[in-house]
Amino acid sequence: MQQGEKTSLYVVLVAASAATAGLLFGYDTAVINGALVFLRAEFRLNSVETELVATVLLGGCAVGAALAGWASDYFGRRVVLLSAGVLFCISALGSAFPSQLWQLFAARVLGGLAIGSASLIVPLYIAEISPAHVRGRLVTLNQLAIVSGILVAFLSNYALARLSHGNWRWMFGLGAVPALALCASLPWIPESPRWLLQRGERIRARVTLQQISPGSNVDGALDEIAKSLKEETGTYRELLAPALRKPLVLTVMLAIIQQVTGINTVLYYGAIVFAEHTGASASQAIGMNVLVGVVNLLFTVVALLTIDRLGRRPLLLTATGGMCLCLVAFSGMLYVLPGHSTVLLLPLLGYVACFAFGLGTGVWVCLAELFPNRIRGRAMSVATMVLWISVSLVTATFLSLIQVFTAAGVFLGYALLCAASFAYIFLQLPETKNRTLEDIQEIWLKKDKL
Repeated sequence: MQQGEKTSLYVVLVAASAATAGLLFGYDTAVINGALVFLRAEFRLNSVETELVATVLLGGCAVGAALAGWASDYFGRRVVLLSAGVLFCISALGSAFPSQLWQLFAARVLGGLAIGSASLIVPLYIAEISPAHVRGRLVTLNQLAIVSGILVAFLSNYALARLSHGNWRWMFGLGAVPALALCASLPWIPESPRWLLQRGERIRARVTLQQISPGSNVDGALDEIAKSLKEETGTYRELLAPALRKPLVLTVMLAIIQQVTGINTVLYYGAIVFAEHTGASASQAIGMNVLVGVVNLLFTVVALLTIDRLGRRPLLLTATGGMCLCLVAFSGMLYVLPGHSTVLLLPLLGYVACFAFGLGTGVWVCLAELFPNRIRGRAMSVATMVLWISVSLVTATFLSLIQVFTAAGVFLGYALLCAASFAYIFLQLPETKNRTLEDIQEIWLKKDKL
C-alpha cells in the first residue's frame, strides 16, 4: 500500500460509518455544557456538585477505555463498536427521563462506558482498515465526527434553551438518534483484516484487503502483517518490553498533553465561563459556544486536509505553541478587560482553533499508529484510559481552582502546560507520515538497539 495507490470509495464509507461513534462521543461529552446551566438551577448545585455532574461521565470513559482494548482483541473490533452503540442509546434515553439526580448519574456512567470504548476502538479500527497513504486522513475522520458532534450539541442546546420546561431532557434525549444510526450501519462494515489474520482467518482478511485497497499487492500486505504478528506476544506484560517502552511512554504522554492543556474546560464549562467571567447573559453564553463549535469543526477540516501532507510533528508543535500564546492573551485580557465578552472571545477561539488543528487530530492518529499490530488494542487501552483519567482530573478541579486562583490564573497555568508540551513533542515524537504500521514498528526496534 504505497502513496501512489488509489483510495477506494468503500474504505472511505467504512471509515465514515465507524466514525459515527465519534459523533456520539462529541455529542455526549459536549451536551452537558448547555445542560449544566439549567441543571445547576433546577437542582441548586454548588461548584463541587456541578463538577461532579460533569465528571461522572468521565469515570465511565476511563473504565470503557480499559475494557475496550481487551474486548477488541478478544471479540473483534466490530463487536465492541456495536456494544458502544447500544450503550449510547440506553444512556441517551436514561439521561432524558430521570426523576432524581442519581438516575442521571447512572445513565451518564453508561454513556461514559460507550465513549471510552469508542475513543479507543474507532481510531484503532480505522487505522487497521486504511491504506498507509491515507491513514492519517481517514483516522482524522473520527476527530471530524467528534467535533461535528460537539457542534451539533451546542446548536441543539442553543435551540432547546428557549423551551420553558424540560429543555435539558431534550438535550440529552436527542443523542439516541445517531446511536440508532450507528447500530444500523455496523452489520455491513468488515472486520479489521489485521484482527482476522491474527485469528487465522487469512481468506476473510484477503477479501477485506481487496475491497479496501483494490489494485494493491494484497498477498504481500498479508505476509507483511503476518510477519509482524508473529513477532509480538500480545500481552500487557509485553508493553514493558524494551522495544515497546518508548512508544508506551510517548503515547501516554500525548494522551495527558491533549487534556492537561485545558481544552475541555472550554468544551464542558464554556457556558459557565462565558456567563460568569465575560459579562455574557445565559443565552449569549450558550450562543458563544456555537462559535466555539464552528471554529473547532473548521480547523479540524483543515487538519484533515493537511495531516498526511504536513505530517504529525508540525501539526502538534504548531498547536501547542499557538495554544500557549492564545491562553496567555486570554488570561491577560481577563485581568485587564473583565466583562468584555466579544473581545475576550477572540483569543479563546484562537486557542480552540490551534487545538483542533493539532492536538485534537494528531494525538488520536499517533495513538493508533505508534504500536505494533497485535499489541495495539491493549496499548491503546492503556493510553486512552490515561487520557480519560486526565480529562476527569481537569474537569473535576476547574471550577474549584478558579475559586482559589481566579480564572485568569487558571488559564495562565494551562498556558505554561502548553509550553512544556511543545518542548516534549519537539524532543520525543518521531514523524510517522506515509509509513506503514509495520514500518513504524521498525522505528522502535532500531531505537532499542541504539
